[in-house]
Amino acid sequence: MKENNNFFKGISDGIPICLGYMSVAFAFGIFSVDSGLSWIHALLISMTNVTSAGQLAAVPIIVSGGTLIELAVSQLVINLRYALMSVSLSQKLGKSVGLLDRFIISFVNTDEVFAVATSQEGAIGKKYLYGLILTPYLGWSVGTLIGAVAGNILPSLVVSALGIAIYGMFVAIVVPVVKTHRPTAFCVLTAIVFSCAFEYIPLLKEVPGGFSIIICAAAASAIFAVIAPVDSEVDSNE
Repeated sequence: MKENNNFFKGISDGIPICLGYMSVAFAFGIFSVDSGLSWIHALLISMTNVTSAGQLAAVPIIVSGGTLIELAVSQLVINLRYALMSVSLSQKLGKSVGLLDRFIISFVNTDEVFAVATSQEGAIGKKYLYGLILTPYLGWSVGTLIGAVAGNILPSLVVSALGIAIYGMFVAIVVPVVKTHRPTAFCVLTAIVFSCAFEYIPLLKEVPGGFSIIICAAAASAIFAVIAPVDSEVDSNE
């Protein structure tokens, strides 16, 4: 089957992702500055990590002076799905995609990029993939820069209000799934209960914030992976 290797088609397919990323990255820039980081630190985080959930979890750890181990483990847990997506995407890569290309492309293999890439018919080449990741990467970086600079200019009251947008993004991601999949809803509630325990139980309050996030997410996920595993056959047909 012919390899899809059109650079400009990749750019075209990446533009909608780019526009969506700019709004989320803008909120991240606001959140970072409001948390105490400078605009250049916020920009560097986005340019070297293309992961909204990972970056959101990392900022409080960085600001609070958390350890590198705490930061690394939190990113491993949160971003492990990207390794699985990269393995899946590798099955569609054409012969033009070399080893170095795979490393570069995997850097921006986000949920949306993965979804668009895997929906293409036949094998996909490196030119298409470079076009596909270029605009989302630029949108994520530029959006962060605009939000971070705005955070330094706008009144603190406005910055605090806009900082809520990043949490609204995660609510928008979780709620539709929770409404249609009961095990996911119970998994989220379980994670919330664990999080409240770390917030209010005296002994657990001593656990650093980054590690409490890791423990809550991993524990809730492990519990429901055992008692309510996802049917792989059903999932693959959705």
